Amino acid sequence: MRASAIRPAHLFDAPLVCKTGVKQTTFAIAEADKRNYAGAYYAGRGEGGLGVQVSLALRRSGADEASWGPPPVHANVAESALATPWRVVMLADTPGGLAASSLVETLGSPSVIGDTSWIKPGKAAWDWWNGWAVNIPNAGVNTATYRAYIDSAAALGLEYILIDEGWYVGASEAPLPGSDVTRPVAAVDMPAIIAYAREKGIGVWLWLQWKQLERQMEQALPLYAAWGIKGIKVDFMDRNDQEMVDFYHKLLGKAAANRLMVNLHGAYPPDGLVRTYPNYMTQEGVLGAEYNKWSKRITATHNVTLPFTRMILGPIDYTPGGFRSLPPSEFAKNIRNTKPFVQTTRGQALAMYVVYDSPLAMVADSPDAYRNADGSWADGAGFLGKVPTTWDETRVIDGDIGQFIVTARRKGRNWYIGAMGNESPRWIEVPLNFVEQGVRYRAEILEDGKDVNRLAAREARVQRGGKITLSLAGSGGAVVVLTPLP
Repeated sequence: MRASAIRPAHLFDAPLVCKTGVKQTTFAIAEADKRNYAGAYYAGRGEGGLGVQVSLALRRSGADEASWGPPPVHANVAESALATPWRVVMLADTPGGLAASSLVETLGSPSVIGDTSWIKPGKAAWDWWNGWAVNIPNAGVNTATYRAYIDSAAALGLEYILIDEGWYVGASEAPLPGSDVTRPVAAVDMPAIIAYAREKGIGVWLWLQWKQLERQMEQALPLYAAWGIKGIKVDFMDRNDQEMVDFYHKLLGKAAANRLMVNLHGAYPPDGLVRTYPNYMTQEGVLGAEYNKWSKRITATHNVTLPFTRMILGPIDYTPGGFRSLPPSEFAKNIRNTKPFVQTTRGQALAMYVVYDSPLAMVADSPDAYRNADGSWADGAGFLGKVPTTWDETRVIDGDIGQFIVTARRKGRNWYIGAMGNESPRWIEVPLNFVEQGVRYRAEILEDGKDVNRLAAREARVQRGGKITLSLAGSGGAVVVLTPLP
């Protein structure tokens, strides 16, 4: 929409991203380093001219606490002395310049954690998205099911499993009375699960509803640490008022004191807290893969809009890994909650692990999705264990909002390239002007194959000054791994 069409009644989350109309120059409006202050929304000025106004979220309490929808557009902040957050304008010559920026994270306050050696990024096998769909009798929230997820994580080369909603007494989306986040349900033998995971070299994360956790935080976090839990996923905050901003700081600080990593799921837009609390690995606050379970909204166009909008603020828990693809023309007739489909290709599924920034990345499909009927690995499954989740260098090579993106990320001396496109098929040329001079590389290329669930694999020898041409199907993608040759 044109900026002049933004009305006072509109409410936008950060970032508000705009093209200037001058070549590809693009800017974004956001905020950073909130503490003891309400989060912002953006609306039209209402004066007939261009510009935005900042509206602060009202504190919610009581019955309003679990309500959904936009907050009131007036402020309710502390009356004591306080510092306002940074008001941020990000400006770049191209949309890709925003996608590669770390400005919002840089504006976060310096780390309050001294020893960070216990903070370990990685990828996690996950139960909820695929509906606890493992090929064992009576699969569900129980010990046998999580042993199966541990086996799958170990076979794929992942670092973690995430045990989602239902593992503790009274677990629910709403803060119902009678819940107890320190007591696993009878079907879940938590000591046995953790011991088995430890034998397999797999760490365990736990899901929690935020209000249920808040009631027992002082007791629960040391207990999880004593159990050997590596991290917690806290969900359904769904607010950015002053009270919730304070909760984030309290939770992340106390989790760090107990050496627990954190994923905040139903969360407000990132504002740099990952710098202040390095144990804050990732967060949702995005229209991600879960919507494939009940809607048609997760299109290829949406997926290639996110790197230029939501992702410019910080890590994004999109929850990729959907390996059951259908063409968009068939997807709407096959929406389902268990073993859901995606309407993008296998190539795009892999590319998300390079393009989307998330130091904790979900591998969201059921274990059998990554195996063929004969037990061999499905196309691209080997890449899931290989691809890193943190990087030494990032280059956004090319792209445009809602059209396509090509991102190159370096880990050590290896480069990983991810390319994603919208519904239009395209050829993409990737100039190799970012690799080491004088070094030859083996390029392992996986791109869209003969159907949405197949990949075409090839290899090449390349060097600086050359290029790689990638073929992307409609709603497709590709990945490349560049490894220096001896």
